[in-house]
Amino acid sequence: MTADQVILLDEEGNRIGVHAKAHVHHRNTPLHLAFSCYVFDTNARLLLTRRALTKQTWPGVWTNSCCGHPLADEPIDDAVVRRLKDELGLAAVGPLELRLPRFRYRATMADGVVENEICPVFSATVDTQPTPNPAEVGEFLWLPWQDFAGSVLDGTRDVSPWCRLQVTELDGLGPDPLSWPRGHTADLPPAARLTL
Repeated sequence: MTADQVILLDEEGNRIGVHAKAHVHHRNTPLHLAFSCYVFDTNARLLLTRRALTKQTWPGVWTNSCCGHPLADEPIDDAVVRRLKDELGLAAVGPLELRLPRFRYRATMADGVVENEICPVFSATVDTQPTPNPAEVGEFLWLPWQDFAGSVLDGTRDVSPWCRLQVTELDGLGPDPLSWPRGHTADLPPAARLTL
């Protein structure tokens, strides 16, 4: 499988095939496997990113630190590390922690294009500054987690639809993201558990 394909899933999260990433997003986007990662510094500030204007879905929208899709034979945690390096130039990250193993969402852009993913959520800690790939990230900034979460939850900060939903769940894990409880790998969708 090449990097431009995504893993297709059934409703239970089992792998049922692959599809070209360039052609998977449309008005009837099939369910597929993805991930999100929230990167923090040692002061619990979140690395917030603005998607590049050339992105196919939600261009120019502020969102969590990093998103992506695992390759067919790639452990999902390896995929997160790969994308942190490719998108943000973060080659050294602290422990990668699974936070929301069951997160799933479906969202529709104004033009009718749909995103439809089972998307486990991870967090990581860094002590270096990112050097973003401009094809992926237009801007970035660091915000204290509680300030960021509060502004998303009260509707004063506009973010991607998946980020808004994830923040709602992550907020329930506690006020300090550096001490959130770990998710269980057994709760991941089967397609993600098979590659761990």
